[in-house]
Amino acid sequence: MVTGGPTRARSRGRVEHPSKAERAAAGKAARAQVPRSAHAGWHPAADRRDPVEMLEAEEVTRITELIPIRHGRMLVSPFTFFRGAAGLMAADLASSPRTGLHAQLCGDAHLSNFGAAAAPDRRLVFGLNDFDETLPGPFEWDVKRLAASFAVAGRDRQFNRPQRERIALAAVRSYREAMHEFAAMRALDVWYARLDVEELSARWATRGTPKELKRFERNVAKARAKDSVRAFDRLTKMVDGKPRIISDPPLITPIEELLPPGERTVLEDNVRHVIRSYRRTLSNDRRHLLERFHYGDAARKVVGVGSVGTRAWILLMLGNDDADPLFLQLKEAEASVLEPYLGASRFAQHGQRVVEGQRLMQAASDIMLGWFKNHDLDGVERAFYIRQLWDGKGSALVEVMEPEGMTAYAEICGWALAHAHARSGDAVAIAAYLGSGEAFDRALAEFAEAYADQNERDYAAFKDAVDTGRMAAETGL
Repeated sequence: MVTGGPTRARSRGRVEHPSKAERAAAGKAARAQVPRSAHAGWHPAADRRDPVEMLEAEEVTRITELIPIRHGRMLVSPFTFFRGAAGLMAADLASSPRTGLHAQLCGDAHLSNFGAAAAPDRRLVFGLNDFDETLPGPFEWDVKRLAASFAVAGRDRQFNRPQRERIALAAVRSYREAMHEFAAMRALDVWYARLDVEELSARWATRGTPKELKRFERNVAKARAKDSVRAFDRLTKMVDGKPRIISDPPLITPIEELLPPGERTVLEDNVRHVIRSYRRTLSNDRRHLLERFHYGDAARKVVGVGSVGTRAWILLMLGNDDADPLFLQLKEAEASVLEPYLGASRFAQHGQRVVEGQRLMQAASDIMLGWFKNHDLDGVERAFYIRQLWDGKGSALVEVMEPEGMTAYAEICGWALAHAHARSGDAVAIAAYLGSGEAFDRALAEFAEAYADQNERDYAAFKDAVDTGRMAAETGL
């Protein structure tokens, strides 16, 4: 198993540094064990579990009244179902051939989990933006989920099969070529590499239609405007002279509405405990910054598709005055869906697992990333991670892309995923495994189409469960 360039000898904690030739040899040797053609196609295991049963098992620890919203969002289309079915695909990938070449995995690397975010220097950077399932594992698991997501999205857009295959090939080819570039770079240059949105704009201008280009520019402008001040304007109102988060249940529910009357003091004491615990996970300079803010208000917020039902909060902090807000998002971190197949995280606290994985994979991470444990409203101690709610975050509008625009987007996502893996894994070994030809690309394009068929079968089973009343679904939220 190759886990990166340098490897740590377990006996004495020594870091070993095999030569580039040895690392390349390890990558080529992996081909003998798992030929690149072995990744092609998809056949479900004979003992594959019922997908509806697996989804129900995931929801046991979630907030009961929010689960129908999750189902409603997954019910929209096979593509939205795919977004919420990372656990199903993890179980399927566990039965597939493994290269043994490991990197830090996103764990849910579908095309909608990429996007823009503001770097500490305030420039917008493109990359992965969801790390709830992050865990070290075989690099190809992320690439397979990315390729499959383009096949599923292409069907959603009613592209024909040759168009979908070209898009999936573009994503995997871009990943392979970028990995070769990173393998040839100095370690520091790999670490510092990033894809600024300004570069994206130049690349997109030559590939998208005029309509897509205008939409892209509007999206960038919208992302630049998304910050705590914007969130404050959109999500709060003045009540008795103080800013309060607007109530919009069940999507946004102020915390006072979830507590018995008269527990405001207990609430504020608990929030102060959370902030103290979270503060200890920040570096000293960022801890100093956080200490300039005090608690203003909090609310439960429904986020995402697959995440719906996990506990997520937004926290309003105030600095010099009411015109100086900091909006934080507190999101529950459960065990990664990869852990049953790849082993438990080395971090006992899953909030830390998410944050450490994000820092390792992202070229530029949110300065307010941290984690804590706390007893939630149900009295159960749970792990959370914290980030800024809005900080230049933006995502592509996949639902309106044309084939050429989606092909360009696939190339960008492939590069970003390769960079994330090169930061954490061994780019030399992975590049050697991938080779200079298209064997891996074509195998994964074939896999993507076959797995899109499986996704449609799972979606049909899920829809039937909703139609027959086995699962409740609330649509339009």
